[in-house]
Amino acid sequence: MSLAHDLSARGFAEHSSSPLDNILSSKRGVYLGIDPTADSLHVGHLVPILLMKRLGAEGHRLVFVVGGGTGMIGDPREVGERSLLDTRTLEKNKRAIRSQLSRIVGKRIELVDNASWLLKANLVEFLRDIGKHFTINELIKRDLIKRRLENSDESISFTEFSYSLLQGYDFLTLYRKKGINVQIGGSDQWTNMLSGVELIRRKLGEEAFVFTCPLVTDAAGKKFGKSEGTPVWLDGKKTSPFKFYQFWINLPDTGIETYLKLYTFLTLEEIDAVMASHAKNPGSREAQQTLARLVTEIVHGPAAAAQAGAATDALFGGRAFASLSREEVSVLLGEVPTLRMSKKTVVRPIVDVLVEGKTVPSKSEARRLIEASGVTLNGEVLSDPARELTLSDFTNELAIIRKGKRDVLLLKLT
Repeated sequence: MSLAHDLSARGFAEHSSSPLDNILSSKRGVYLGIDPTADSLHVGHLVPILLMKRLGAEGHRLVFVVGGGTGMIGDPREVGERSLLDTRTLEKNKRAIRSQLSRIVGKRIELVDNASWLLKANLVEFLRDIGKHFTINELIKRDLIKRRLENSDESISFTEFSYSLLQGYDFLTLYRKKGINVQIGGSDQWTNMLSGVELIRRKLGEEAFVFTCPLVTDAAGKKFGKSEGTPVWLDGKKTSPFKFYQFWINLPDTGIETYLKLYTFLTLEEIDAVMASHAKNPGSREAQQTLARLVTEIVHGPAAAAQAGAATDALFGGRAFASLSREEVSVLLGEVPTLRMSKKTVVRPIVDVLVEGKTVPSKSEARRLIEASGVTLNGEVLSDPARELTLSDFTNELAIIRKGKRDVLLLKLT
């Protein structure tokens, strides 16, 4: 299967300025622009990054462009302007992004900052040589700008309005200096990306190409990778490997095949096999487990993925605590609500433990839950509200109480 066919079958190419077979018919120089407005990328950024990794594996030359210049302006949003970042914040963010890209794509990445040419641009020369190739008539027809102008409560500044010119100038500069003739990005950047194609054609009479990835959404149609509005970050300090793993393994079946195609390097045949096996026993969540393991390996490495998987199995899959390594136990203690208790005081009513561990607000609520079979201890459904905790309930100095399916309290002997 050709690379173009594989990418199309996986759903990577939503829009393209030329047939994908034509774009990828020879080795190209490809660039992806990275927005440096945060000190970490998140899982919504992963699709184009993994696309770049695929292209690199096929011999295409990769360049990542961090928008140190455009980041001082910000591209137009649906509502309101972005906050403009200072140089110090941008430098900090760029260092963090480089580290993440190196870990995911490979240490020998080429990363450039468009501030290196945008901040040197002469205003009059820029308006004469670049601005004259863009018409106001054309720019105001672009969807996002058009919607902003049609909203009586909104306006758009010249700063935002000029963003498309700067992005086109980026492509022209990379074409001239590095021979980059393909840009990829998210589908929301489609019209901005076409600016570069047109500018290269008008200025140089040469052909350049763009194609976009889809903006991945969840089952509710919201931007993918945000849990209660907070992004799932690629930085392990902002979203731990365990929580990162939990995000993927808790995804619903809806869309799971699409995520396997976009976020893993399994072949299409291997994905078909995973989905067929999953369909036979959806309760095993084989597709989610495969997705969680592989994506966590890509972002955080095999060791972190294995530890997150083992900790998850111990919490929700019935794996014995005795089989956990010291590192895996450490993951649990760092991620799960934990009540530490001494061996001398461990014997006490379960209802007291539930209240002390803040799993329930009161003893009466604890008794009610136990009588309703809503509490388990190490997987055993409790039915007697008078049941006491004992040393024999602990394995490897650990025990686990669960309220419902996912509300857990880890008990640790000290």
